[in-house]
Amino acid sequence: KVLTGVDDLRQVKALEMQVDTRENSLGNFGAYLPNLRELKLNNSLLVSVRDLGTTLSHLHVLWMARCGLSDLDGISSCSSLKELYIAYNNISDLSQLTWLDHLEVLDLEGNDIEDINQMQYLGLCCKLSRLTVEGNLVCLKPNVESPEEPGYNYRAEVKKLIPQLEYLDEIPASQT
Repeated sequence: KVLTGVDDLRQVKALEMQVDTRENSLGNFGAYLPNLRELKLNNSLLVSVRDLGTTLSHLHVLWMARCGLSDLDGISSCSSLKELYIAYNNISDLSQLTWLDHLEVLDLEGNDIEDINQMQYLGLCCKLSRLTVEGNLVCLKPNVESPEEPGYNYRAEVKKLIPQLEYLDEIPASQT
């Protein structure tokens, strides 16, 4: 109530805060905010997405840039997400995102995605239309073992794996 400035937490639709889940668990704070649609946690310290609890199923937009995340275990409890901004973390495995049926916008800039095959998981997010992956090793070569190939075009490869994509790195996906 102090953070939001309102007595009736049902009125809160958006919240921005910084947390350190090494010291404080958020528990199931989403249960107190039934109408929360947007949550901004940029520059927080989150050991795991699980630290957000399981009561954010009504959330539509989630920002967790620069939070030190190394995996996305637990993201499936945010089942209504339409937009997820998780730039500048240490994420390499995208398999957990397949549970997000409503996902339309995903920002993965500056993570540790090294294998083009990780994009197959995003192909299962049937509503995904905007994706940012620049700043990941996968933009330079298809996987860690392969040498940099002059003919390698990550844009064309991503478009093959995610045919419904409209924008890749803020440029129309059709421009390969």
